[in-house]
Order: sequence, then C-alpha cells, then structure tokens
Amino acid sequence: MKAFEKSKWIWISDEENVDEYADFCDKINYSGENTLMNISCDSDYTLYVNGTYVASNQYGDFEHYKIYDTLDVTPFLKSGENEIKILAYHCGFPTQRYCPAKAGLIYEIIRGSEIIACSSQKTLARKDPAYKSGNRILVSSQLGFNFAYDATKENEDGYQPSVVIDKNCTFYPRPIKKSVVKEKKPMASVKAIDECHYIIDLGGEVVGLPTLDVVSETVQNITVAYGEHIVDGGVRMKLGGRNFYYEYKAKCGRNIFTDYMLRLGCRYLEIFTEAPIQINYIGVLPQVYETETLPCIIESELDRRIYDICVNTLNLCMMEHYVDCPWREQALYAFDSRNQMLCGYYAFSGKNAEYARANLALIGEDRRDDDLLSICYPCGRALAIPSFSLYYLLEMKEYLEHTGDKTLAEKLIPKMNAICGEFIKNSENGIIQKFKGKEMWNFYDWSPHSSGTLGAPENTPPDIAINALFIIALECLEFMCRSTDQEFIFSGLADKIRARVREDFLTEDKLFTMHKGHKEYTALAHSLVLLANIANENEKEFICEKIVSGELIECSLSMKVLEYEALLNTNTEKYRDFVLNEIRTNYKKMLDAGSDTVWETIKGESDFGNAGSLCHGWSAVPVYIFHKLGIAKYVR
Repeated sequence: MKAFEKSKWIWISDEENVDEYADFCDKINYSGENTLMNISCDSDYTLYVNGTYVASNQYGDFEHYKIYDTLDVTPFLKSGENEIKILAYHCGFPTQRYCPAKAGLIYEIIRGSEIIACSSQKTLARKDPAYKSGNRILVSSQLGFNFAYDATKENEDGYQPSVVIDKNCTFYPRPIKKSVVKEKKPMASVKAIDECHYIIDLGGEVVGLPTLDVVSETVQNITVAYGEHIVDGGVRMKLGGRNFYYEYKAKCGRNIFTDYMLRLGCRYLEIFTEAPIQINYIGVLPQVYETETLPCIIESELDRRIYDICVNTLNLCMMEHYVDCPWREQALYAFDSRNQMLCGYYAFSGKNAEYARANLALIGEDRRDDDLLSICYPCGRALAIPSFSLYYLLEMKEYLEHTGDKTLAEKLIPKMNAICGEFIKNSENGIIQKFKGKEMWNFYDWSPHSSGTLGAPENTPPDIAINALFIIALECLEFMCRSTDQEFIFSGLADKIRARVREDFLTEDKLFTMHKGHKEYTALAHSLVLLANIANENEKEFICEKIVSGELIECSLSMKVLEYEALLNTNTEKYRDFVLNEIRTNYKKMLDAGSDTVWETIKGESDFGNAGSLCHGWSAVPVYIFHKLGIAKYVR
C-alpha cells in the first residue's frame, strides 16, 4: 500500500506563520486489532493517544525526500473510542538544520490493510493555546527557536475543521529506528542561590527533552537556562546572539511538563523564578539513539578513560542524524560526520552501518544551484564550505570499505562526479582557486591561515589545502567507481594537479606553503600533502619530523586525525609514541577538568568567545587511533 493514498496535507490555516504550534484531534474505534500510524509533518510533531505520549521528532528531510514514521499505536489503545492528538510545530525559518517549507501535517491510521482514519479537512485543529507561537527567539542560527509555554492557558477549546494545504512531497520511510526516551536523569545537586534562583547539576552531560515537576503557590514565570559548564557563577544563558533557555509560566499548584521537540544538550540548569517554588525535578529526559558498544580490552587506565568519554560523546551526538554538538548547533556536517562514522565503525556493533548509511543518503539529497554541498543537511541557508564537499567523497569511500555496501555509491556517483566538476570549473592553470562569494566559506581548520573569512571577500591567493583535498577526493571517487564497475571520468587528473601543486607551493625551505607566494607552514596542510602523495619519499620523513617537532602551525583536535593518519602511514613504529603521547596529554586535560565528554577544541568552553562546546563528536578520534594501533582490542 502506498503511504498516504487517502490523506491530505492539513494545517490550521493557509497562512505561512513562522514558529507556530498547532493541535490536531481525531478519534478511532478499537476492538483488538493491530493498528499502525504513518505520520509526517513540517517541522516537528508529538503524538498522544488517550493522553499518553507515544512518539515525537520528525526526521530531518527535504520536500523531495520527505520522511514519514510508521508507529505501532496498538499498546496505547483501549476497547471502544480512542482519542488521537497531535501537537505539530512549524519552524518556517531558515537554519542550518531546517530547510523552510510549507507548514503541514499528514497522517493515516491503518488497521490490517484498512485505513480507518486519515488527515483531512474533517480533522479538528486549532492553534495551540499554551505554546507561544511567533515567539521567534533563536537558540542559535544553526539550531532554531526555543519555546515559551503557558500552563495557565491549557484547555480543550477552539477546535475547528482543518485547512487542506497544497503541498507536494515524495515520501520515504524513516531509514533508521527512532530514538528512545529514557527515565529522567537524576539531579546530582540542587543549589539555592536565593529563594528565586537555583542551579541544578545533573552530574554529567545529557542530551534529551526538557522536563519539570514543580509546585508553585502562585501563577508565575519560570526561566530555565541550560549549559555545559558553570564558570561565571551560572550557565551562559545568552551568548553572542544565542539564547540557551526556555520559558514556562506556572499555574497554581503542581506543574508537570515535558517538551518533546526541543532537545537540550547540557549538564547544568539555572532556574529563575518570581516567587519560591518546590522543585521535585527540573532536568532532562534522556533521548537516545540506541547502539551497542563493542566490548574491548584497554590495558592503560588512562587510555580506557579516554576511550570511554569518546564513545560517550559519539552516543550523545546522534539524534535523527549525526550532530556536531548537542548544546549549541545539533547540525550535520560532512567533515564532522566523517570523524563520527570512522570512529563508529570500530566502537559499535554492526559498525553502526545503518545509521551511517542514512546520514550519507541524507547528505546526498542536498540540492543547490551549484553542485557543491550545503554547509549542513538539511539546510535552509545558502552557505557552503567547499572543502566539506570533498570530505563527503572520503566518508562515502570509507563507508564502502568498512561495510562492503556498494549500493549507495552506485546511486550517488553521478552526484559525486558533479561535485568534482564544480571544483574543476573553479580552477585556473590546473590549480583549484578560492571559492568566491559571501556564501562561500573557505574553511579548513580553527587554526592560523586555515579558518577562512565567512561573509568577507577572499582576496588571498590559492591555497594548497583545497588542492590536496581534491586529489584525495578524486582517488576516493576512483576507488568507488572501480568497486561498482562504473567509469571514472577524471582519469589522470590527480597526477596533473600533484605536479602543479609542487610547482606552486613547494618552497626553498623544502616545505609546502599554505598560500602561493607566502611562507605559511601548517601541520594540517602538510598532513594533507602526505595523504595526497604530493611529497616524494625523501620529503615525507622531513615533513613528519617538522610536524612532531612542533615547528609547523598546529592543527586543532578535529583535524588531528588527518595528522595522525599522515604520520602513521609514513612510519607507524617511528611515530606511534608521538601520536599516543599527544592524545594522552590533550584528553587527560578534559578528564582532569571532570568532563565525561570530549571538547570541540583543547581550549574547552573558553574558545569561540566563551561558546566552546564540551561535547563534540568530531573530537572522538582516539577511538579510531586506539584500534588502529592495537591499544583497544576486542573481547573474543
């Protein structure tokens, strides 16, 4: 049966309103049969049956790749009449994890092969009275809006027939299982700063749903702020245009509330009230994409602890798709996900292959006017990081290598050909140039000469990083073409670029400069030179010695994986101890600070104007390196 054959897209009106919450109500009869529900929406939903929470969270998607959930609602049904309620949310604002589309909800309820209910103009609907629609306070430009909820406005009034929406989508079933909501994370401590100000420690990083259980003797406003650290006497509630809080207006008496759509990534909560409250609980219901961590033996206690916080970080950075960090952005990036996938192949049962494939497929559905990939997926902004388009070919090749699954590459080789074609169009005299335009960010790393200038003109000469990455991407594409018996249309191009790179970027110091005509020697650029086989055999050892001596500008934590691969590929035994010692030094700093997750950069929370993430999937690379070097050994 084709999904939604009888269903209509519906909403509360035919207007396009940003940051809007809507309620929908339907009824069905039940007499013991297995009953399923298909549901999809723009942008998110929470489903209740007979007042009990069933499921939430729309998979990130596009109109041409619209995902629906199939939910077994049988356990929630009772004999006779049953009430189906859906809280639907429409963002409508472009972010780096949401591509704006028409508001809408579509569903069908199926008993056996019979559709017993479906979305139509007969579905009752209303604007939700308790959630504040149009509040439009951004958590961040990447993540989207926070919420404000007024418990004094909860009621059952105002339902009218739905409005049928003209909305055309191509439907696909959710490619992965849904995340699971767990029991609430206990409060490790509750500190009263004064009678209207509290700080709660959850005892460790947690990702999940904001929830509270409080008693208030009066109607009052409660602000719940959240963060990963306490360094300024509280959490950083407002930071550089970001707003890490939600608002709740309490009714008199006991208030029990959970929002099932906004996910928090935090350890601490800071509570501001207008009058004293009794806190039974304020915190987070963990929402987990369930994985099975492969047991492994690690002899060193320090290495074991490093490995464990890396795996914990990987788990916390999986929602509907990989997220870079659960606190600040919750966005899927091609480079970040490459590191996460690579580590996941070693850390998780079945190599976490189904999840990795779904993420690669989602990225592959990205569409732009040019053939580069957007900065994130799905993305409502026109931004692009050209280098990340090339990392996509690397992670596609690694997926094929680790899983043996050729089908995804077979499908996406035309798209990868188009990506490479875009780089060729942006070349002069055989060298890839800077990508120009305010929507292009020539970013490689958070280190000197590598961070680019988002939104500003790029007047610097060509750089070596994009050329080395393009060579690597071409070789990845050639591998995939050979593996799938498809023609590789760029034969010989990589060697031509290698020759031109040597001409333009090799200096009399026997090093490769980041930018043509300068002397900017970075560890990242030289790591890419080694991985792209641009250096000859004599140069390789010389470059490695420069990296380990610290004479080159150091790269950040996330890019260390490229440096370590370059060193170990050149001479594993010689550089093994350097790699392990550096990992132990850097990650011990996180452990000593009491962190149970790994940081975005070694500077921790103080980086990026005090917005550094303390839970960042791209920094979990010790998992991969420990397996590569035999430090982590599977239990047999």
